[in-house]
Amino acid sequence: MKRGLVIADSGAIFSLAIIGKLNLLELLFDSIRIPYAVWEEVSLDKDNEIFKDIDLFFRERITKISSFNDLTFIMDYGESESVILYKELKADFLLIDDKKARKIAENFGLNCIGTLGLLILAKKENFVKELKPTFKALLKNKRYFSLNLLNKILKMQGETEIDEKDVR
Repeated sequence: MKRGLVIADSGAIFSLAIIGKLNLLELLFDSIRIPYAVWEEVSLDKDNEIFKDIDLFFRERITKISSFNDLTFIMDYGESESVILYKELKADFLLIDDKKARKIAENFGLNCIGTLGLLILAKKENFVKELKPTFKALLKNKRYFSLNLLNKILKMQGETEIDEKDVR
């Protein structure tokens, strides 16, 4: 079951791209959009090995906000434009990982999901068989998620926990 329109922020985009899971967005949502500010963030380093995947996936999904960005004093440029674009397009989800920005977005009444929540949803829908290898890949690629949180999720999903030595 697809879940409408999602607006994606750069942190989650990098996390999904680095583990080769951008396709989950198309499997889980009817439509994916990013604001121009997020495009600027994810396309800063065009020599990065994952940029080609990000470019192919998002180039036709960039949308400029039409209103003034009055949120940059409380959150970064990409996150603030993501919140504004969510409101302008009446999106269903905001894909965002930054804890502070997510809390602000939720206080504005936005329906937020993070990379981990998206991966749990993908497993529930049988698009991902196991979370453990995916979580290990996130950690090995220096995506900063708490090992305790990841292990709590794995336990709830009936999977074995990650040992610290597995990700060194």
